[in-house]
Amino acid sequence: MNESHVVKPSRKRLFIGLISAACLLICLFLMLLWIIPYVGLDAIHPSAKWILGSIIIGLGGLVCWAYWGLFLSIVLKRPIPGSQRFRGLTIKLFLPLMVMLGRALGINKKAILLSFISVNNELVLAETGTYTPDKILLLMPHCLQNSKCDRRLTYDINNCVRCGKCPIASLLDLHDRYGVHLAIATGGTIARRIVVQLRPRLIIAVACQRDLSSGIQDTYPLPVFGVLNQRPHGPCLDTTVSIPAVEAALHHFLAKDYDKAPRGKAFGTGQASDL
Repeated sequence: MNESHVVKPSRKRLFIGLISAACLLICLFLMLLWIIPYVGLDAIHPSAKWILGSIIIGLGGLVCWAYWGLFLSIVLKRPIPGSQRFRGLTIKLFLPLMVMLGRALGINKKAILLSFISVNNELVLAETGTYTPDKILLLMPHCLQNSKCDRRLTYDINNCVRCGKCPIASLLDLHDRYGVHLAIATGGTIARRIVVQLRPRLIIAVACQRDLSSGIQDTYPLPVFGVLNQRPHGPCLDTTVSIPAVEAALHHFLAKDYDKAPRGKAFGTGQASDL
């Protein structure tokens, strides 16, 4: 099975270790907020320190609840009550703290982002159901297109002549076979506008770890399942992707009666001309 569908043990350990440290730091910080002004609050009101303490304990409890909920979701690999909130807290709260903590500990940011993407995929797999093809968007980066190709695919992907020199032809085959939406974006702004226009319920996105992480953050609460691209020529040049990995994701998220659903679109002229 492709690595983007499974959290590697090493990546899972890194994520759990960093998120545990981040949770501990947050709790220590909240404790300091109470301890430092503890004496001075008596001058305001005898109950002030206890009120502040109750608020801090409540916030600390929420952080711990989020941590343990996320931890159990990762370990058990099945949805538990509030799993979508755990994914949101991971994206909005824990990921920035993990990156800062990793930088302080000398951990490579790439490793942290890969760990985050893997865990995000596990949470999406656990919490997300199945959809008809018109509710699924395959969102691709423009660097998948052969750099020597003079066809403009961002505005009309149907301009592709399917020569087979890049993965676009195979992705169009998936679009034809399953009827899902297919689009190519040159950046975050265009990607967001495509999402607004097509209004999918789920995105299967292909990109590098940096762009996938930012895309997952930008589109929350919309679930994004990430598939890492391969960069044999370096970043942003003639990249490729495992078509079986993309198709495996489609098989997981497509409803069993998908052939009865409205056909998706290969994003083209009239859809992206105003982006």
